[in-house]
Amino acid sequence: MTQPRRQFLKILAAAAAASAVGPQWAAAARKPIGWRNWSGSQSCQPRARLAPASVAEMQQVIRDSAGPLRPVGAGHSFTALVPTDGDILSLARISGLIDHDADTQQATFYAGTQLSAMGGPLHEVGQALINMPDIDEQVLAGALATGTHGTGAEITGLPAFVTGLELITANGEALWCDAQANPEVFEAARLSLGALGVLSKIRLQNTSPYRSRRESWIADWEETMEQADALASAHRNFEFYYIPFSERCFLHTHDVTDEEKHSTPIHDANEAVNDLKLIRDYLGWSDVLRGLPIKAIAATMDKEVVVEASWLNYASERNVRFNEMEYHLPRENGLAALREVREVLESGHRDVFFPIEVRYVKGDDVWLSPFYQRDCMSIAVHRFFEEDYREYFAAIEPIFRKYGGRPHWGKINTLTANDFAELYPHWGDFKRVRNELDPAGKFLNTYLAQLFGGRT
Repeated sequence: MTQPRRQFLKILAAAAAASAVGPQWAAAARKPIGWRNWSGSQSCQPRARLAPASVAEMQQVIRDSAGPLRPVGAGHSFTALVPTDGDILSLARISGLIDHDADTQQATFYAGTQLSAMGGPLHEVGQALINMPDIDEQVLAGALATGTHGTGAEITGLPAFVTGLELITANGEALWCDAQANPEVFEAARLSLGALGVLSKIRLQNTSPYRSRRESWIADWEETMEQADALASAHRNFEFYYIPFSERCFLHTHDVTDEEKHSTPIHDANEAVNDLKLIRDYLGWSDVLRGLPIKAIAATMDKEVVVEASWLNYASERNVRFNEMEYHLPRENGLAALREVREVLESGHRDVFFPIEVRYVKGDDVWLSPFYQRDCMSIAVHRFFEEDYREYFAAIEPIFRKYGGRPHWGKINTLTANDFAELYPHWGDFKRVRNELDPAGKFLNTYLAQLFGGRT
């Protein structure tokens, strides 16, 4: 008997044995694969992991699901938006540019498109995203659902760029929404936490392609604090990072330029974070000694300059994993809050080595946007993914709240439904629209049910 035939008979025998033991064995064999987010801080064992290949297939999947059903993107959020023992639905196979309008400079994408896959197609049709975050691995729908933003004192977060969207509701209906068609659903769906339904198509306001000059340099802490607001007003994009225990900041600016593409030598941000961890491990017992190598390295660093197409110049790879808390504070309160955050970090949390990230964002009119009707300074603190973040974040969060901060929807926070109701004037409107679209709570997991009521 030949080897292929023996193998074939073994397969037949195994199949016969499986059918003989009944459906319980078969169910165990089809045990779903677990899900977890990028940092590993959120995880679940869903009933099913679904990945439809078209909008029509997605409609059928949603129609057939008994719920709960949660859409999932790239897993770069740290809050409990996805975990469920029901179904999770990936948009990864529904991606790409659908169409564009040269006159209005708008373009429509499938909701599963990664941000990193948008710049090239837009460039080919004579458009560019107005702004981008510093990580571009997120799926477009997920980035909008959590209020993802870049930096720029005169530039809003991503949800405010949306001019129209298609929402697949709990009964599988495709509902187009914009300022004229279903305007209240549109207002709620631009930033919805995936609690209204699943986005399938998204139309964005863009701009003409542009080249960006990115400059990066090291500056003293007090010098940075004195100049931060002026730098934010003077440059299209501005952000900075405070390096703990160093009295040094790493600053970035972006401006539109007609220069030819070029670049100076660039330091690897991931290597820099690993170096900070190494310094913490060996010298963390002394604040003075810990700061010496950081200051020495900073003194040797020249200004970095990169001139490149905008969509290639914003984001950077983040290979060192972390958990993150980020709050958006009224701009006028930001620097005072930052001073207190630094004091708490360096007086009581000497094991922290991740820099504090500071960005500027213009206010918008999106119902659940943390930037609703106010210009903001965003302050983010991070903790290495293998280390417990809870004590550090618990010490920092009261500062953010004291200064009127609203948390990033995808970043760790401890706020309740009552807290959000006080922070968001349209909280009640959002809940009403949500209940009208999904009265049975198909799109609610435990966390969202606690916020909006309904299925638990």
